[in-house]
Amino acid sequence: MNYREVTLHSILPLNQFLSERFVELAAAEQIRQTHFFEGRFENTYVDKEDIPQIQSLIDEVRQQAALYLGVKPERLRAGFWFNVMDPGQVTAPHHHDENDELLSAVYYLRVPEDSGELVLHEGDREIRIAPQEGK
Repeated sequence: MNYREVTLHSILPLNQFLSERFVELAAAEQIRQTHFFEGRFENTYVDKEDIPQIQSLIDEVRQQAALYLGVKPERLRAGFWFNVMDPGQVTAPHHHDENDELLSAVYYLRVPEDSGELVLHEGDREIRIAPQEGK
């Protein structure tokens, strides 16, 4: 399994705004949720039109992905969703290779104290990544 950790320092000032806007949209029920497991929804979707400021984050992630894959950024499409977890909650093991995905990415807007690690699996190999805002 190939992976790369990157911290997007230039995007950090945007994190607070994106977090607050997400909370506003959720309170106004302008979200869509799917994949209900373990008492919570795994995926929470927001229309890009409701949070247009996220485009700069998507552009930066796409740029990093293009560097990693050795392709031009405009060749890559990028989707996104939010994942909100309370203390003690976990994400069910899953994969992202249903369609034509070249890679999957995680970006941390907020990381509460004592947050768990991201655990990647490939066969018997396990990689643990400590969450960090902007990573």
